[in-house]
Amino acid sequence: MGNVILIGFMGCGKTTVGLRLSYRLRQAVIDTDKEIEREEKRTIADIFAAEGESFFRELETACLRKLSGNVRNQIISAGGGLPLRAENRALLHEIGQVIYLRAEAETIYERLKNDTTRPLLQGVDPEGKIRKLLGERDQYYAEAADVIIDVDGKTFEQILCEIEQHVG
Repeated sequence: MGNVILIGFMGCGKTTVGLRLSYRLRQAVIDTDKEIEREEKRTIADIFAAEGESFFRELETACLRKLSGNVRNQIISAGGGLPLRAENRALLHEIGQVIYLRAEAETIYERLKNDTTRPLLQGVDPEGKIRKLLGERDQYYAEAADVIIDVDGKTFEQILCEIEQHVG
């Protein structure tokens, strides 16, 4: 079995699904956001505040380049904006099988409405921001994906079983 890469909008469940999947498949899990924070020795919110989004997107690409060819049989949970760049989408395909965990804006809002750690959701009308960003990003997620799994209204067990059907 090769690498399994989870992509999708923030709050769709990538981190939790990644951890649970790693136990089931007995594979290590890598979270690109956590890798970047470890390398930079600061939080993503701090990186956004100090350097801006485009700098952070460069860090994501650098992280993927590092993973490409260096990881085998691992679960990779990718940051929500990582698939936006064409270069990143190509790198994702090189690294492993890409699974898009697709969620509706309402689901994401309910999960994130009290989360103050997401730089892109701060300010007025976070639900409207989610709708707008999701609308802009969906095509990139779909383009990057080998498999699309709708997660709305599903338990983690159901999601994991669907993933296993595609990666087994």
